[in-house]
Amino acid sequence: MRLQHKKIIALVDEEFEDLELWYPVMRLREEGATVHLVGQEKGKKYTGKYGVPAISDFAFDDIAASDYDGILVPGGWAPDKLRRYPQVLDFIKEMDQQQKPIGQICHAGWVLISANILRGRNVTSTPGIRDDMENAGATWLDEAVVVDGHVISSRRPPDLPPYAKAFADALA
Repeated sequence: MRLQHKKIIALVDEEFEDLELWYPVMRLREEGATVHLVGQEKGKKYTGKYGVPAISDFAFDDIAASDYDGILVPGGWAPDKLRRYPQVLDFIKEMDQQQKPIGQICHAGWVLISANILRGRNVTSTPGIRDDMENAGATWLDEAVVVDGHVISSRRPPDLPPYAKAFADALA
């Protein structure tokens, strides 16, 4: 229960990658963290790419990043939507400035690109957005997990065990 006093934002929107949301959320909750699902609307049922639902606990406007210890951005197609919300970009920028853990996997790198926080960082992602990550100023590595300070990145679902562990370790 090493994370029992930690609060985490897990962003949600339509067509999130089911495992990339739920695996880290469950892993953190198992260690005692409070993880809130946060979407554009409170109480909305968002559906993952493979049909697994997620009901948001809060809307973006209901929370302050300063009240949280870290943020998770799942992959799938949700990041392409999430990066269009100014509140989401503000959450990422604030977490970055305060050096709180930011977890991103697969296509979630798009959100960090839009928040303009990748210049000079080492990251990974799904290979499909490698060029995007590099064009944003990051050095892209083909590794299961890349930890660069408080930014924890991962490629895809098979990398979830080391990704979730690295994020939990960063929180602890």
